[in-house]
Amino acid sequence: MTTKEQNYELPDDYSWDHTNPVYNLLSKLLYMIVWVVSFCYCRFCHVSIKNRQVLKPYNNQGYFLYGNHTQPVGDVLTPRHESPFKSVYTLAGTANLGIPILGPMLTMGGAIIVPDSWRKLREFDRVVKKRIDQKHAIMIYPEAHVWPYYTKIRPFSDSAFHYPVQQQAPSFCVTTTYQKRRFGSKPRRTVYIDGPFLPKTGLNKKEQQEQLHQDIYNCMVARSKSSTYEYIKYKKKGEEV
Repeated sequence: MTTKEQNYELPDDYSWDHTNPVYNLLSKLLYMIVWVVSFCYCRFCHVSIKNRQVLKPYNNQGYFLYGNHTQPVGDVLTPRHESPFKSVYTLAGTANLGIPILGPMLTMGGAIIVPDSWRKLREFDRVVKKRIDQKHAIMIYPEAHVWPYYTKIRPFSDSAFHYPVQQQAPSFCVTTTYQKRRFGSKPRRTVYIDGPFLPKTGLNKKEQQEQLHQDIYNCMVARSKSSTYEYIKYKKKGEEV
């Protein structure tokens, strides 16, 4: 899926860390609204979350969540309900800021925009570290692009695990699966949370990234087998269904 502003670029004066008290107050209010909407969304849109208790021992520290990217709206709302006792920040692409009306409000609701240039990485890195130090959660969709209702796990890069290794913070995988409902055409969603996954001591940083990548990818692939209903069939161009 793409948007009209797919090539949106961050302005040179873009800031990831806001100190304006009015902005921060509005941000807290908006986050509360998003939390209520996420609760209603999961309750009334047939979303159930399993194994959430694995997060409880880590309520007093920051951690990372990794999920398969299959819901344009649900992947924004569901993480707030997966970790209800924490503020959950979601890494998002710059194209999201170009969405009319909602785009500029995303950062107030918890989005951390991934920079489009290496020159802006330093401040971005500092904000990611700050959120983890503040004992918040950061949601990452390493597949990058939304494939609605896709039931398998797509390949992703070792680089997605740079931050858990840099911060030596725990990671969890969040796998959305699909099952047929008794009534209605759209499937029921069951979200499984697994972990923690920790960087192994004795490995260098690159090896730790590879290890986390493999562990989380394998877990998500295993959980994806809980999908029993394919609402949208995907095929390669020119391939018969």
